[in-house]
Amino acid sequence: MKNMSRHDRPGLRWLMRLQLLAVLCIVLLPIGWMVLSSFKHSVDVMRLPPVLLSSPTLDNYRELFGRTDFLHNTWNSLVVAIGSTLLGLVLAVPAAFAISWHRLTWPATLTLFARMAPGTLFLLPWFVLFSKLELVGSYTALILAHSAITVPVALWTLLPYFDGLPRALIESAQMDGLRPHGILLRIALPLVVPGVVVAAILCFVFTWNYFLFALALSGFDTKTAIVASFNFIGEGVTNWGALMAAASMIALPPLVLALLVQRRLVSGLAVGAVKG
Repeated sequence: MKNMSRHDRPGLRWLMRLQLLAVLCIVLLPIGWMVLSSFKHSVDVMRLPPVLLSSPTLDNYRELFGRTDFLHNTWNSLVVAIGSTLLGLVLAVPAAFAISWHRLTWPATLTLFARMAPGTLFLLPWFVLFSKLELVGSYTALILAHSAITVPVALWTLLPYFDGLPRALIESAQMDGLRPHGILLRIALPLVVPGVVVAAILCFVFTWNYFLFALALSGFDTKTAIVASFNFIGEGVTNWGALMAAASMIALPPLVLALLVQRRLVSGLAVGAVKG
């Protein structure tokens, strides 16, 4: 009788299923509870023992869209997230190509340190600079500030893709007389499109969910959705139902984006992991 492979052993299969179930519970249970809570009255959200769903209501969503300017706040979030993502890619794509081609490590390491540093380290310099330029409360300030997040994320996502390009391909393009920007745009960039997609999605999600810069640098007309959601938290009282409704709506765009490009996202992450 042939020996069963490691993955054909029943015990191992059940262990893998239990691990997958545990991961799904950790990830999905908070999301499910958030969505269910958005259809509850605030008093039911905090009830002990908890009730799964009793007397569902749409009052939280009516309050969110009828009594607040949440649609405009969501538009602000889209402008900032898309703008900072595009800026991050414009800066990170040529930087990643140059770092990969010249086998440099210190520029990428510096951007990693910037990403690992707490946001408060950048907040005061950003605020002073934008105050001098009279840009506090503008989209420009928010997009430039969030580039401190998107550039490192995009750079480190793209590096494995550029590292995986055959150097002979780039060298032959040089021999044909192409300049560096031509090599990047005509040869290298079309080959790393999956990496660009992955980088764009990650940059969008990180920016969309970032709170600190938007809190300090936004104005009344540029307040983002995640900052506006904290209007439901007051001193000694919190409108949990409306807060959960706002959180559900904030989580929706990244979720829809991930579902729309899930195949390219998964394949891009897999390719980047192999090349890395």
